[in-house]
Amino acid sequence: MAEIDVTRIAGNIGAMNALNSLNYINKQLAVHQTRLATGKRINSAADDPAGLTIATKMQSRSEGLKTALANIADAKNLLAVAESGLGRINDILVQMRNKVQAGGSDTMGSEERKAISDQVTAYLAQIDDLVSQTKWNGTTLIGGSALVFQTGADSSDVVTMSAIATVNSAGLTLSASSLNTTDSATFRTFMASIESAMSLVNAELAKVGALTGRLSFKEDQVAAAQINVEAAYNRIMNANMAEEQVNASKYQILQQTATAMLAQANAAPQFLLSLFR
Repeated sequence: MAEIDVTRIAGNIGAMNALNSLNYINKQLAVHQTRLATGKRINSAADDPAGLTIATKMQSRSEGLKTALANIADAKNLLAVAESGLGRINDILVQMRNKVQAGGSDTMGSEERKAISDQVTAYLAQIDDLVSQTKWNGTTLIGGSALVFQTGADSSDVVTMSAIATVNSAGLTLSASSLNTTDSATFRTFMASIESAMSLVNAELAKVGALTGRLSFKEDQVAAAQINVEAAYNRIMNANMAEEQVNASKYQILQQTATAMLAQANAAPQFLLSLFR
């Protein structure tokens, strides 16, 4: 700061120093008032270029993780639809097995076995309906193709579900035409075929259940990562409101004192007038 010499009135160095300090204080006060108004520590790239770069990357990743959480939730709902369809098919197979088991006994006559055969036909038709109607957003889930779920912020962070086997009547190789109402042995043979079909459906149910469990763990992982990234962004980008209020109050006081000192510095050279009296 320049040395003050009040005897040289053509240049009021004291006033200029006071004015320079006042300008600095006003700039700092404006910075802290802007932070208080916006809640952000960085309001322009000039405030902290490196911090803004990091914060922008953090924000992008945080938003990506939020989208990943939504994708995981949708994937779990999709798997729930597939599991429901497979579960209903398994229930039908259990009922079908019970009916055919009854027909495998010679206590049943031809008429009773004919009724059972008709019921098996209806059951198989319902299984075909379930397979065709188990869809998600127009995509066939049972007997369709493999599905890929985007479960992270990075393009490579995906979970793939292999295609669910086709478990309609053709895929399970079940047909009521193989039942002979006069031969109980055909019913017992058909019962073994149903048990094989149930094993296949149960294997697909287990696959869906295992993937659902994996997605639940993935969901917890991504949620924790999103919170941590958001916390890092918050520390870099957002203002500490208590600290900013303290600084704003300090500069408001300094603004008043600097203004008063500027007024005094402007009046200081007046004492020289006494030399001319």
